[in-house]
Amino acid sequence: MERMMEGKVVVVTGAGGGIGRETALQLAAEGAKVVVNDIGVALNGDNLSASEAPVPPAEAVVAEIRAAGGEAVASMDSVAGRASAEAIIQCAIDTFGRIDGVVNNAGNLRDRSFHKMSEDEWRSVIAVHLDGTFFVSRAAATYFRNQESGAMVHMTSTSGLIGNYGQANYGAAKLGIVALSKMIALDMGRYNVRSNCIAPSAWSRMTSSIPTDTPQQRDRVEKLKKMEAGKIAPMAVYLLTDEAREVTGQIFAVRANEIMLMSQPRPLRSVHFSEGWTPRRIAEVAIPAMQKHFYPLERSPDVMSWDPI
Repeated sequence: MERMMEGKVVVVTGAGGGIGRETALQLAAEGAKVVVNDIGVALNGDNLSASEAPVPPAEAVVAEIRAAGGEAVASMDSVAGRASAEAIIQCAIDTFGRIDGVVNNAGNLRDRSFHKMSEDEWRSVIAVHLDGTFFVSRAAATYFRNQESGAMVHMTSTSGLIGNYGQANYGAAKLGIVALSKMIALDMGRYNVRSNCIAPSAWSRMTSSIPTDTPQQRDRVEKLKKMEAGKIAPMAVYLLTDEAREVTGQIFAVRANEIMLMSQPRPLRSVHFSEGWTPRRIAEVAIPAMQKHFYPLERSPDVMSWDPI
């Protein structure tokens, strides 16, 4: 059977471990030439010790791909700056002569209750997730436009789509990525460029930092441990293939063996007052009419509360 990514070149950011690593490995198995990008630091940005990473994570994944007969190159540039993000895409051009797909997976965490969150905790997460997704996608966009083809997959999160405690920075970045993806799909559709989001649920280095102070938190972590990072990769790979040529501007959630198409904001309830609204009329008429449709303050585990399949 012909491999679905034969001859294509794909950049995967944050590919030194977890979902990114599994995506890079599965892309290579499907015939893609892969730029494995990872700066090789801890989740908080600290450098990894020699005992933690005797070989840079990106190079370790490249070695795995080559050992299996695939083609790959390591990139250790940061996604968080425009010049370094451009260098990631340039690595694909210099090594393999083209670029066909991007998986924006690089991430970090600085969890903190909103009223305690520092400016650095805010900016560092926005820089990697939202700015990084823009910079890498923008660097690839010029090539995609010129060749009139290309696909982007961006990792979002139910923390942004639904909500979670202590993740104002992460949730804001991840929901911003959804809007960015939709705008890319709209602006670049005329050039046959596609852009989609995946909200993954899997046990990885990112989720291993979830606190386990309460029975509910411990139960959530035990559920997450059952969800393998390798289960996310097939959807990311599919969205980069020619088979997905009609799929763009969508948000998918993937956990274990489930694939969910997520809703996007649309008007839910409308009220009209012919004489115009005043604050008093809003209080007496508009809000009571809409209130039963309000969304509760739920977190992602409250909404997706069933056990993974």
